Amino acid sequence: MTDRGKVIRCRDFRWRGVPVRVYKDDPHLYRNVAQQVLLGGVGQPDLNFETRYFEIQPGGRTTLERHGHPHAVVVIQGEGTVVLGSATEGIQAHDCVYVPGGLAHQFRADRGTVLGFLCVVDRERDAPRPVEADPR
Repeated sequence: MTDRGKVIRCRDFRWRGVPVRVYKDDPHLYRNVAQQVLLGGVGQPDLNFETRYFEIQPGGRTTLERHGHPHAVVVIQGEGTVVLGSATEGIQAHDCVYVPGGLAHQFRADRGTVLGFLCVVDRERDAPRPVEADPR
C-alpha cells in the first residue's frame, strides 16, 4: 500500500503508462475492442474495484455475455448501442449505464463513431459467460 496518490495523464483517450490490452482470448465473440485498466490493477491492491476504459472502433462490439457481478459504465466518447437483456438502447457521451449481475449485455459501436466508456467492476469477480445470439 502507498501513502501517495497519483495522477495518470490522458491524451486522446490513452492514459500514459497504462498498457492497451487485448480485450478477450476468442476474437470470434467480439470485434475491434481495446481496453486499459486505469485504477485497481497491479500496484493498487488497496482498491476493491477496477476502473477500466474500453474503446470500440466503428463496426466493433464487445462479447454478448453475462456474469454475476454488476457494472457501472460511463460513456465518455462517441455513440453506439447497448444491449441489456432483451432491450436495445442508443447511447452517447455522458450517458451512464447500469448493468446488474446476471443480465446479458453487449456494447456496439454501430453509429459510425468510436465508442469509448469507463467501466467500474469488482476487483474479484466471476468469469463472463458468452450468450448465443446474432452478433450483428
